[in-house]
Amino acid sequence: MAEAVAATIATQGRLVAEAGTGTGKTFAYLVPALRSGGKVIISTGTKTLQDQLFERDLPLVRDALKLPLTLAVLKGRANYVCLHHLARAEAEGRLPSRDDARYLPRIARFARTSDRGDRSQLADVPEHATIWPLVTSTRDNCLGSQCAHFRECFVMKARKEALEADVVVVNHHLFFADVMLRDEGLSELLPACNTVILDEAHQLPDTATLFFGEVVTAGQVTDLARDAEAATRAGARDMPELPEAAAALLPASQRLRLACGEVPGKFPRDALLARAPFADAVADLRNALDRCTAAMAFVADRSEELAQIAARADDLARRVARWEAPDAEASPDEERWIRWLDVTRFGYALHASPLSVARLFRRHVDSGARAWVFTSATLAVGNDFGLYARALGIADAATGRWESPFDYARQGLLYVPQDLPSPSERERHTDAVVDAALPVLRASRGRAFLLFTTLRAMNRARDRLADAFAREGLDLPLLVQGDASKTELLDRFRALGNAVLLGSASFWEGVDVAGDALSVVVIDKLPFAPPDDPLLAARLQQLEADGGDAFRDWQLPQAAISLKQGAGRLIRTETDRGVLMIADPRLVEKSYGRKLWQSLPPMRRTRELADVEEFFAGTAPAGDDVAPAPPTRASTTA
Repeated sequence: MAEAVAATIATQGRLVAEAGTGTGKTFAYLVPALRSGGKVIISTGTKTLQDQLFERDLPLVRDALKLPLTLAVLKGRANYVCLHHLARAEAEGRLPSRDDARYLPRIARFARTSDRGDRSQLADVPEHATIWPLVTSTRDNCLGSQCAHFRECFVMKARKEALEADVVVVNHHLFFADVMLRDEGLSELLPACNTVILDEAHQLPDTATLFFGEVVTAGQVTDLARDAEAATRAGARDMPELPEAAAALLPASQRLRLACGEVPGKFPRDALLARAPFADAVADLRNALDRCTAAMAFVADRSEELAQIAARADDLARRVARWEAPDAEASPDEERWIRWLDVTRFGYALHASPLSVARLFRRHVDSGARAWVFTSATLAVGNDFGLYARALGIADAATGRWESPFDYARQGLLYVPQDLPSPSERERHTDAVVDAALPVLRASRGRAFLLFTTLRAMNRARDRLADAFAREGLDLPLLVQGDASKTELLDRFRALGNAVLLGSASFWEGVDVAGDALSVVVIDKLPFAPPDDPLLAARLQQLEADGGDAFRDWQLPQAAISLKQGAGRLIRTETDRGVLMIADPRLVEKSYGRKLWQSLPPMRRTRELADVEEFFAGTAPAGDDVAPAPPTRASTTA
């Protein structure tokens, strides 16, 4: 893999590289990238991986190669304490909770002593504390060079270091934010470079869709209202009608959330706008934003902050208006847009998303002479990278696939229980999943992840498991997504040693629990994307119109990649052992099931509970029933 990356950098080419768990893919791209002599940007999927690269992997490789390279890490604005907003929060003293009143002095002390101002370095203020939005900035509310704290700004310090460094570590959200800023003709967040390496690259199509689209959220409206009220109290006390215009945004936003209905989900725009209460609520929000724009524009010359708030209100109003407006017929050279609504328990998001990001992303790949490396453990279905390459418009990229060195036939067991109901029988199926998992959890003495495709199934399973543990006297700690932050849940899971953790989408990837703490992964059903997702439905419709097969060309390969992600939580080192239980009869009963299980690591397969119990008793035979391994450990194609 390192040789393939080196060749890509030397020729300023493009490489899509799948590297299984344990291959050492991080070193495989770091060594040739650091030896190349050019400027390198490495983008990762999460801030946790950013910190791991910057604090551990990069210094290790740099020092081993004895290269005099400078390193920098750059995160989004919301990760750095903003001295302007911190000072405003201290001066106003209006905080959402008593906890925030306790956290504010800690953050102030941290800001006075920290070199980087990175909130991840302040462990005694929780990651999701409501104080953080009050003491950090966004692109919308940053005052830039007009800020009184500009010279000491932590964001500007981090950017300066990134501009001067040889290697810069960012995350995908920041990478695409920079791409969009260039599109808008604004200053670049990231420096020009010779090599771009995108790790955890399977996330890119979804991240690109988010950033190439437009969105208006309840949170954006709430933040605007809060900032507008604070700015008018500070800079326009003589005009009491201005805070009233800002305050009117909140009830308008709340009326829209009520008009969305009680059921969370994703809904196509046109069906919603056909309902008068919803259409009226959207219009009311737009009108409230227009009134706020006009009020703030009247005093915009008094301060940079008031001018900025007027521009923010105008931008949101224009986005809402575009979301409402009938779709114009797209020309062959234009992108087709899908407008839809995402309703959560307490909020909403008005989305306008491009039907495809392939042409948009390809434009940026072609925008300069540099090498591009896309890598992850899950990019292909078998040896086929077609779905991924088409999604990003890089069908001409070289591809390479390197299998995990782990002995999955010895280390793992794939178990599909018998006599399970169809997943279409939702509640009955979830109950059966729990019932089938209980003897496995007894045999493994906990140490398990139960991964669900929906929150509804996860919550039902929680209640049934809690009752079963109490009834059978099983002393197994039960941890559930949502009860604490993801980081805290994983720390508790590792420390307990016999816990059962229930999770949904966010636990299917980017979670690394090596060793004996995790020995079972249960997946409730095959992760086919819900067909009622408006964006997916439009993409599948377009695929069919172009002569493709929606199930064969999109849904099946996408499910295979997602399934491989979830299964990848189990075996993390060459000494790990574990059982992967997939509680979906379609894996063995449907003709397409073979393609799905062949995409998984080549574990021994069984449908017998006795084999699972023997596995954990240490007496499981090596067996002949092993999924066929690929013909070669590595394959590359141009």
